[in-house]
Amino acid sequence: MTLNRILWTTVLVGATLAMPLNASLNYNEEYHVLETPGLFKKKKVEKDTASVKSDYEKIASESHLLGRGMFNVYKQDSKYFFEIPVALLERDMLVVNKLQRVPLELNDAGVNRGTNYETQMVRFEWDKAAKKILVRQMRPMPESPKQDAITRSVQNNFISPLIADFKIEACHPDSTSVLIQVNDIYDGSETSINNVFDNINLGTSAVKGLSRIRSVKAFQNNVVATSELTTKVHEGMSSVNVTVEVSSSLVLLPEQPMMGRLDNPKVGYFTKDLLYFSDAQQKTEEKKYITRWRLEPKPEDREAYLRGELVEPAKPIVFYIEDATPYRWRKYIKQGIEDWQVAFERAGFKNAIIAKDLPDSIAADTDDINYSVLTYAASSKANAMGPSILDPRSGEILEADIMWWHNVISMVQEWITVQTGAINPEARGIKLPDDMMGDAIRFVACHEVGHSLGLRHNMMGSWTFPTDSLRSKTFTDKMNSTASSIMDYARYNYVAQPGDGVTAVSPHIGPYDMFAIEYGYRWYGLPTPEAEKDVLYDFLSRHTDRLYKYSEAQDPRAAVDPRAQNEDLGDDPVRSSQLGIANLKRIVPQIIQWTTTGEKGQTYEEASRLYYAVIMQWNNYLYHVMANIGGIYIENTTVGDGVKTYTFVEKEKQEAALDFLLDEVLCYPRWLFDTEISDYTFLLRKNPNGVIEYAPNQILKNTQGYIFWDLLSNDRLMRMLENELKNGKKAFTVVELMDKMHKSIFATTIKGGTPDVMERNLQKGFLDALITAAAESEGVKINKHLVTTSGNPYLLHDHPRCSCDEFTFEHAERMGAKRELSFYGGQVNRISDAISVKRGELLRIKQLLEARRNGADTATRYHYDDMILRINTALGL
Repeated sequence: MTLNRILWTTVLVGATLAMPLNASLNYNEEYHVLETPGLFKKKKVEKDTASVKSDYEKIASESHLLGRGMFNVYKQDSKYFFEIPVALLERDMLVVNKLQRVPLELNDAGVNRGTNYETQMVRFEWDKAAKKILVRQMRPMPESPKQDAITRSVQNNFISPLIADFKIEACHPDSTSVLIQVNDIYDGSETSINNVFDNINLGTSAVKGLSRIRSVKAFQNNVVATSELTTKVHEGMSSVNVTVEVSSSLVLLPEQPMMGRLDNPKVGYFTKDLLYFSDAQQKTEEKKYITRWRLEPKPEDREAYLRGELVEPAKPIVFYIEDATPYRWRKYIKQGIEDWQVAFERAGFKNAIIAKDLPDSIAADTDDINYSVLTYAASSKANAMGPSILDPRSGEILEADIMWWHNVISMVQEWITVQTGAINPEARGIKLPDDMMGDAIRFVACHEVGHSLGLRHNMMGSWTFPTDSLRSKTFTDKMNSTASSIMDYARYNYVAQPGDGVTAVSPHIGPYDMFAIEYGYRWYGLPTPEAEKDVLYDFLSRHTDRLYKYSEAQDPRAAVDPRAQNEDLGDDPVRSSQLGIANLKRIVPQIIQWTTTGEKGQTYEEASRLYYAVIMQWNNYLYHVMANIGGIYIENTTVGDGVKTYTFVEKEKQEAALDFLLDEVLCYPRWLFDTEISDYTFLLRKNPNGVIEYAPNQILKNTQGYIFWDLLSNDRLMRMLENELKNGKKAFTVVELMDKMHKSIFATTIKGGTPDVMERNLQKGFLDALITAAAESEGVKINKHLVTTSGNPYLLHDHPRCSCDEFTFEHAERMGAKRELSFYGGQVNRISDAISVKRGELLRIKQLLEARRNGADTATRYHYDDMILRINTALGL
């Protein structure tokens, strides 16, 4: 059974911190009991006590021992026990919960083995009076100088919540450890440290009789329990059982947290944010520490390192390739991981990052948190991601598990064919050469490893390469990439044209990546983050070239800075998109030929798949260009650097962008939608009820509708009005935008001609977008939103992007917020010229239609009358 609440699963991630204790019980060797001094009087027993076992001995026997490690683990009958050393009470530990096996419904939703669904920091405390061990969920404690008076307030003012308690079953004879039974926290009975069904959005409880502990293992610095938990999910009158296998690790955090490194907006790292208090401050501060591995030279190599010699780190970063990974792709994944070595060499370390096959000696213990593993999931999801486990006190990356969904291979195959097929004969067909596919797998692995090293996306990377340079063999051979950063979504070189001779067409590590790794990982041997400030500022001041520019990802439908976008290339969106479309026009007539295998009985399914990929690529180009209109260049500036933080996009670029949209989508692009292929296949998309065959023109009409809505969004028009206020006639105004659209979309009507079916549809699409934002209700305080950012329904499935993407809520705490400029608000909207211009355009359209309706044929007159009625209704006329 397929359940909507399962298919829409999201995995949430959290993290937390800190608390104290003391005391001791006396062990009476004669009576083998724990006693509180003065509570019991000794009483002589006339028998051989050597044969009487204490409660501790009954549990902590060799026959019950499952493993020794951070906690010794025992099993007596069906009961599991942790032996917690008193020395580890009050120590910070991290709970890390991961999915190990999932049902089909979750698998289809991309929630697979290796997915981390819950993380929190805890401490164990001994309540001697109650004879219990308490578990406290540790919240991040603010930082403050030890010598400051306010530090006492920091220590006394904050308390973290208790979340669980355990009865002490027995105590070691010398009071160095205690035994607790832990079945309840792992068999689904209670959810204090493992709340899987809430965290995967089912909101149900485990069924006790159908849930069980499969194993508990002890390692040097962690213990891990693997459980099989079952719940019952109800939907309407039906229900289904859902079983998941999960692992829950308790990890001992370093006694001394790694020294944090302060974040800087010129470099894109995920961050861990902590409040900061001091006696000297005049306002509360927040420190942002970048997330990174603890990479340091060995003590004996530190002087050589500081002299500039390359040294090996004390502990390199090692990724193991899971043995489920297809053999033919392993070397490419390893190469993608080890491509980062050149960046770490720039930071002073050799052999800092290593990829290995998972040996048999480790394979049995991959649930040991000390091993970072690339997990290969047999799933139809086309994606990959690179999450990591953090020490919430410092941002130290403790472990990373790269998630690799098998069907990502279909996604990269489409990229290769659609983006390079016009210039490379080997990229044509439904089965591409292994070396070509392997290179794509390499760069996807490289990108995801970048996230596992702490790096955010850098969508400015593609803008740093001039569009014309992407057609130069000399330039592309020299740079050997499509952007200055592998952390951009800059795929293959779709700008290069046949005859340019360009052969280096795929992404690689770039100048920005090496710069970013050096910022995060060079070791200075200084005692505090503040002591590093000057040396880091000096480093940044030496890297101001455009190749080192950084900018966060933006919503593709509402991008403000046209330089920082997904899936784009070059510094001229219009020119790059025109060149991209020129290549698509070469591909479309060949789709059936390229997808024909000669196999008897072959259907047009592969042709449909490639056709849809071409349409998606075309759609990307439209939005790359649209961002120019109402666009603002946003810089990461510092006082005195002479750079403006906000600059409106030049008028001529905005005008060129609108011309492009009118020529390429707000018309009838026959080359893409009136083609031979649509005589043989529509666009085939699967849904829970089977396959739907979407007519190409339906996709076109939906695309046009969303282009209208996004182009005329109040947020965009508000920015244009702000530009007009600031720059006057140098600005591209809302009136000029509307006038140009009117003359193009109603050109046939203005001339007194007869618009055809597609033109009539386009006119209604324009009208619909105007009405949606300018109807009668928009002038009062009952406001309907024109645009949502939940995705474009024209896309029959979401556009692929790695799951660490900033637009998801996963890892939101450490992602940091993207920069958002606000010109829009309820009251501001109601009184702005945006609505005035839209209503003025509606009245202008009405006047035109009334003047042309009597001379029109029947179909056109019906069309004009319909639009007049819609305008009257919307404006309350």
